[in-house]
Amino acid sequence: MVLEILFAQSLPFIFAGLILLFLSIRIINQWETGVRFRLGRYKDTLVPGLRFIVPIIDGIRRVDMRLLTIDIPRQQVITKDNVPVIINGVVYFKVMDAATAIIKVQDYIYAVSQYAQTALRDVAGGMTLDQVLGERENIGKDIEKIVEEASKNWGIEITDIKLQDIDMPEDLKRLMSRQASSEREKRATIIKAEGDRIAADNLAKAAATMMKSPGAMQLRTLQTIDGLGPTASNTVVIAVPVDILDLIRNINAAVKKK
Repeated sequence: MVLEILFAQSLPFIFAGLILLFLSIRIINQWETGVRFRLGRYKDTLVPGLRFIVPIIDGIRRVDMRLLTIDIPRQQVITKDNVPVIINGVVYFKVMDAATAIIKVQDYIYAVSQYAQTALRDVAGGMTLDQVLGERENIGKDIEKIVEEASKNWGIEITDIKLQDIDMPEDLKRLMSRQASSEREKRATIIKAEGDRIAADNLAKAAATMMKSPGAMQLRTLQTIDGLGPTASNTVVIAVPVDILDLIRNINAAVKKK
């Protein structure tokens, strides 16, 4: 009877203990780190696994330690040569020191995003349009250096920054398209002229070689005729060169004298 009374009296304390035990259990996932604050002051950093805290007194802030990706929203930038362009990009970073990222920065993700936007406008605004279009990788590296310099005391490591799209006014796109077409046409004309010059040089060399051999032209003519093939639809008209006619006349004259 006494044991039952004691058990009945201790039952509320048992339930209260179980509730406190349940409230004190925290599970930190493998990709997370827990930052513990005791009575509002930083206590320690909790590694992944099953962890126990003091209910009500302790508070936990979970920090994702994986590689994070945030977009740089579309930014309108006036380039050095006064051309308006719209640029967006992406920032890759990760938290290296969870306690520092939580304590020193109110919202480190928002801070990195805003600093990246500002750096993008500063870097792209100091370049001409041709540099912006042709040096995307260098622009990303310059922005990365600026953001990394600012965030090195935030417990954050900037992994990479990439530009995604560079948009320009439609009339400027048409002008650039015409310019590119003109450049291609100019290169084609130059290549064709160079080919004609080389062909002329080779023909001149061939003519000089044939001049040294009286029968070379006739052999070349026969080769050309042979190359036409035996097709019945090909009609060949042979024009006898004047020198051959002169040769025939000379032979006939020699025969008559004999």
